[in-house]
Amino acid sequence: MNIKITGVGSYVPENVQKNEDFQKHEFLNEDGSAFGHPNAVIIEKFKAITGIVERRYVDPALTTSDIAYLAAERAIQDAGIDPEELDYLIVAHNYGDVPHQQIQSDTVPSLASRVKHKLRIKNPRCVAYDILFGCPGWVQAVIQANAFIKSGIAKKCLVIGAETLSRVVDPHDRDSMIYSDGAGATVVEASEEEGGIVAHESATFAFNEANYIFFGKSNNQLLDDERRYIKMHGRKIYEFALTEVPNAMNACLQKSGFGIEDVKKILIHQANEKMDEAIVKRFYKINGTTPPEGVMPMSINKLGNSSVATVPTLLDLILKGKLEDQELKKGDVILFASVGAGMNINAIVYQF
Repeated sequence: MNIKITGVGSYVPENVQKNEDFQKHEFLNEDGSAFGHPNAVIIEKFKAITGIVERRYVDPALTTSDIAYLAAERAIQDAGIDPEELDYLIVAHNYGDVPHQQIQSDTVPSLASRVKHKLRIKNPRCVAYDILFGCPGWVQAVIQANAFIKSGIAKKCLVIGAETLSRVVDPHDRDSMIYSDGAGATVVEASEEEGGIVAHESATFAFNEANYIFFGKSNNQLLDDERRYIKMHGRKIYEFALTEVPNAMNACLQKSGFGIEDVKKILIHQANEKMDEAIVKRFYKINGTTPPEGVMPMSINKLGNSSVATVPTLLDLILKGKLEDQELKKGDVILFASVGAGMNINAIVYQF
């Protein structure tokens, strides 16, 4: 028995926020002081480092569970299954449903229960729950689905990654330009066909690294506001990821029995273009070679960093022929990899 992804779907919001839309923002340092450069310079430097030109925000009427449901519908349709046959419905997110212009996250009931309700699934044995694992949440949920199916307690699982980061960004923090909204979903099930999940690797570094990504006050210290926003220590994350992510990817590849020459694509969390490029270069360097051209498909330039949604959305775009000069064929070996709050890291070797 093999465990395969049999259906994919995603929801990419239509609302495009371009870099120039941030020209009128008042960007401040963490201590509230002003930057020594005009916004045009800040934005240009941001683009050079991250590769981001634009990002997507959801419509004000939508929440994270709404777009998770929309992606799930498409994945179910793609897999051609009856949703009543699902044994598990897992939603990876980090901030719950945050209504437009509200300050409180809503996680009761769980987003997974809300998605199950929206899908009108009657089967009570379809167990719905959420997973909080930072940006690697979707990858980790796939690893959990794999374990459920391997153990014999499940045959079909729906795994979703969804986030509306536009609701938790500080407009006075230049890092706010990184984040975006989106949802990606996959059906994972037992299959008699060859391929599927071959190996996986996960780790949590929390002794010194737990608070590299955190919730903090606005950089604008004049605001009389108790609201908290997503914050990060970018340099520390970069240095951490550059060492630990390639190590996890390599450990996973070694477990799989495949060699570096077998890897056709690396679908890595779209967090920062320069960081991702450095991670992949380090991974290939460990294996005594250099990355082949086109091995790392990128969507961050147009879609930004949508956290748990980036990897499944990227997979959907490739499989649906929506990413230029990128394709996956039967027999291709790929690596999923991610890093994020926690600090959590994971990787999967998968064969189509």
